[in-house]
Amino acid sequence: MPLGGLLPSTPLVNVLVVAAATGLVWFGSGWLESAAEHLSTYYGLPAVVQGSIVVAVGSSFPEFASVVFTALAGTFDMGVGAIVGSAIFNILVIPALAGIATDGDLETNRAIVYKEAQFYMIAVSALVVTLALAVIYEPVAGPALAGRLTRSLAVLPLLLYGLYLFVQWQDVGDHDAPAVPEGIAVRREWARLAGGLLFILVAVEQLVGAVESLGHTFGVPEFLAGVTVVAAATSLPDALVSVRTAKAGKGITSLGNVLGSNTFDLLVAIPVGVLLVGAVTVNFAVAVPMLGVLTLATVLLFAVLRTDLSVTGVEAYALLAAYAAFVAWVVSETVGLTNLVRGV
Repeated sequence: MPLGGLLPSTPLVNVLVVAAATGLVWFGSGWLESAAEHLSTYYGLPAVVQGSIVVAVGSSFPEFASVVFTALAGTFDMGVGAIVGSAIFNILVIPALAGIATDGDLETNRAIVYKEAQFYMIAVSALVVTLALAVIYEPVAGPALAGRLTRSLAVLPLLLYGLYLFVQWQDVGDHDAPAVPEGIAVRREWARLAGGLLFILVAVEQLVGAVESLGHTFGVPEFLAGVTVVAAATSLPDALVSVRTAKAGKGITSLGNVLGSNTFDLLVAIPVGVLLVGAVTVNFAVAVPMLGVLTLATVLLFAVLRTDLSVTGVEAYALLAAYAAFVAWVVSETVGLTNLVRGV
């Protein structure tokens, strides 16, 4: 319900809520980006660490909250679907938009390709293995191939994220940071960072609710809305921050935000939801095909980033075409033309 039921849930009201929430996300992402840049400069963080940790964790807050809320509500599959759909959007659409918005090619470097992208591929594999262990050791009886993801299994991805933080910490130690410029009010920047997160959280919560309401009004199936529309809505902060930084000539931070955000979502957001509720049932037959698509998308992005260590205009449009193909496949699954995802 818009604004907690204060406004009627009509299509016009929901469209207006979407427009207003998008504006708030833009405003909040501006605060987040500016504060993250100043704090990273103050603490001497490399650009890749700024994007993959500071900005990424902040802009991933909506996805993190959605997993927690769905886990507490007993609809964890929806939360996992939104995370995976958001990850596919992040991998294919955001680098493409950043590349199109940049004058010339979107530059990257070997740290992005051989550390961030490869570690992200490991994160996807680790989540698949964790779900497989749930099916093997905690199977759930029924027609679907499902298993219970317990707290002990959820710790495995968290340990891998701990390794990720350790690697980033080592890079910070190796980084030769320039002298800290004067005039950075640290407390004010932390307050702006927190304020930006609050704006984004409230705005995205309203945005997702309005999108879901519009989906019900126009008969859009829940699966289709979850992995496309809702996933894109929760990815809006990542998109805005990445496009802003790319237009400012900071391609490393932009791409680091995309890969770091996805790594956080897969290795932290999903396990924390499990830790809160104790155990959740995961439909392996639904999750794995989606994770397979995510793996293909990641391989495609890795190949694009590695060629000349840049994203050209042609490659950006190729990424958008790949996402259009993904949406077409999801529609095909929803209407029953294909049957790779079981239990939809």
